[in-house]
Amino acid sequence: MFFKNKHLLLLHFIVFIWGWAPILGKVISVDAFQLVWFRILITLITLSFYLTYIKQGLKISRQDMLKLFGIGGIIAFHWYCFYHAIKISNVSVTLVAFSTATFFTSIIEPILYKRKLIRYELAFGMVIIAAIAMIFKVETQYTDGIILGILAAVTSSFFTVCNGLFVQRMPSSIITAYELGGGFIALSIYLLINGNFNLSFFSVKVEDWGWLCLLSIVGTAFTFIASVNLMKHLSPYTVTLTINLETIYGIILAYLIWQKDEAMTPGFYLGTLIILATIFGNGILKNYLKKQHQE
Repeated sequence: MFFKNKHLLLLHFIVFIWGWAPILGKVISVDAFQLVWFRILITLITLSFYLTYIKQGLKISRQDMLKLFGIGGIIAFHWYCFYHAIKISNVSVTLVAFSTATFFTSIIEPILYKRKLIRYELAFGMVIIAAIAMIFKVETQYTDGIILGILAAVTSSFFTVCNGLFVQRMPSSIITAYELGGGFIALSIYLLINGNFNLSFFSVKVEDWGWLCLLSIVGTAFTFIASVNLMKHLSPYTVTLTINLETIYGIILAYLIWQKDEAMTPGFYLGTLIILATIFGNGILKNYLKKQHQE
């Protein structure tokens, strides 16, 4: 019990750090493509020092390498969707849309883990979709941000479940290195093809460098390795469920910092309350049924 609580405590600490990620995403003035590219680059540099320090080899099979590279491309796309949503809407809207990840995990996890879909999870998912539809209706000016936030949720669910499978047979540091390497290569190729690599792309303000380093080293390198490693001890669903606390932390922090910009309509907060209540109600029910089954 102690070790399980220890893992849950670490997960909550990681999620609190992630609660600051959207705040930094709004503070950093560069666009979403620049933010993601530099974030991955700084994280990879940090990770290389860490791997050298622990003397971790990177030898894996070609098949695993290609799979991790592919997941890395999805992670890069996920980050782009997440931060672009913040840029074109605000932190609150993005985080609420992103909280739908629990619903998508309830579908993706059974498929990849080859188990049956759980009906009550799908029922809860329908409630979440209805709440999102409510928010769409009352916050029409943020439609694009909501769509991008949902895309970020889908991609997050997919790579979280995939990492749950990979971490059973290889160190989290190796998974992180190959995934971020794959994401960096995929994003670099995309930017090169679209002609985004120019002088303005590499023109970053001094203060932005400080925030980028904080986001990359603390908010990415540390949390990514630690969260992937936790998949050895916690289920993808538990991880995804707890990650939804990021929504609460982020919305509270954003409102305290940018009260006027983050103030939303009553319909938005009602939809948010329904989503969060559904997510945590799902977790409580799941835990109760598990205990009943054990008895």
